[in-house]
Formats: sequence, structure tokens, C-alpha cells
Amino acid sequence: MLLINDNVAALGAENNLDATDTAMQNVVGQLSSGLQIQTAADNPAGYSIAQSLQSEINGYGAAESNAQTAVSVLQTAQGAINQQEAILQQANTIATQAANTTTDNGTANAADTQEFNSLVAQLDQIAQSTTFAGVSLLNTGSTLTFQVGPDVSSADTVSVSLANTGASALAVSGLSLNSVASATAAMTAVQTAINTLASAAASLGSSQNQIQALSNNVTVAQQNLTSAHADLVDVNVANATSQFTSLQILEQSGISVLSQAQQLPQLALKLISG
Repeated sequence: MLLINDNVAALGAENNLDATDTAMQNVVGQLSSGLQIQTAADNPAGYSIAQSLQSEINGYGAAESNAQTAVSVLQTAQGAINQQEAILQQANTIATQAANTTTDNGTANAADTQEFNSLVAQLDQIAQSTTFAGVSLLNTGSTLTFQVGPDVSSADTVSVSLANTGASALAVSGLSLNSVASATAAMTAVQTAINTLASAAASLGSSQNQIQALSNNVTVAQQNLTSAHADLVDVNVANATSQFTSLQILEQSGISVLSQAQQLPQLALKLISG
């Protein structure tokens, strides 16, 4: 049907061309951004899920960083305790030598006591200087809590008690080797201190293994969530490219058809003039 006032065919072609152009803009946006969900308008439900997944991913990332920091803290404390254990082993050797009655004399005992006290002073120096990011680790007997998961729950935190490894806390300060009796008492105190440090080191090692296991689990969970987020949000390039090609053809065809449809009223005029 040829009409002069209303060109229905041209309106239909124009509407189809507008729809094609809108779809083309969407596909171009996907290909240029790499995202199939760019705004909430693209997929409201998918956008909400994607934001939730991203929040979890970020939480797992921070937890993984916290876990690695925790491991570094415990390794620092363990390294210092290992040094203190070595010092106490030397102190125990000196005390054992001084406890021998054949070597019991004033000059030797004074020298042994001086060396022994020097080693004890080193214990305090290590305990006071062992810090991590300004936090004292071995001279306060504090408890550190590490957030090694993304949620606020006891399952996502690890608390580690740090022993006070100063000389007074280990009960090895103020000792002397001036006699066999005092040297024997020093031996007992030092050996007890060695056992105390060994227990503290074992506890730190156990906590480190626990945190490392949680860290491994966090890494796997983050990888799985990232994959799910990518499947939901990232554009399928092959599919989008195919759509882009098809829409290009439709757009070119729509422009051509609209151009021809706009000529229909002219045909009606020709019939009247003819």
C-alpha cells in the first residue's frame, strides 16, 4: 500500500535500525571493556551477584596477605628464640663446668660468672629488640590475633600467645657460679629455661603450620571465586565478536532499507502525476 501522509514502512525500518544500533552499542561496549555486565542495567541480578563475589574475593585477598604477614611474624619470633636457645646452651656448658669441684676456685668462678652473666644479658637484648612493624614479640608475653579469613568468625581468626623470653621471665637472671652449689643451681635454672624456650618454639611452629594451612585454603577459595566472577562478568570475546559482525550487517541492511522506504511516498506521487 502506497501512502503519502504516513510512511509505515519507513517507521518500521527506523525502529528496527534503532534497535540494531542499541544492540551494536552494547556489544561495542562489551568488547572495549571486556565486560558483559558493565552496569546494573545490563543485568540487575547478575550485577548484584558479581558485587557480592567481588567482595568475597577482596576479603580473601586481604586474608591471604594477613596470613603471610602472620607467618613472617612467627618466623621472626622463632628465629630469635633459636638464638636464645643457643645462648642458653652455652650458659649451661659454663655452669656445668663450674659445678665441678676440681675447678672450684675464686678466680675461675669469677670469670665463669662474668661470662655467664654476659650471656644472660644477651637474652634480654634479643627479647627487647625482637619486633615486627613496631610490635614487641618476646618481652611482653602478649597475644596476637590474625585475621586469616574473609568473615568475622572464630574460624577465620588465629590467636597466638607469645612467651616472654627475657632473662627474668626465664628465671636465669641474678645467678652466679661462685660455688659448686650455685653453679648446680644455675644448671637447673638454665636447663628449665631451655625447656621453656623449646616449648614456646614448638607452640609457634604449630601456629605457623595452622596459619599456612588456612592460607592454602584461602588461596584455593579465592581462585574458585575469581573463576566464578569471570564467568559471570567477563565477556565471551568469540560470541561478542560474532554478534558484532551480525549487527554490522543488520545495520548496513537497515540503513539501505530505510533509504528505500523513504522513497515510497515519491512513488505514490508519480502515480498521481501520471
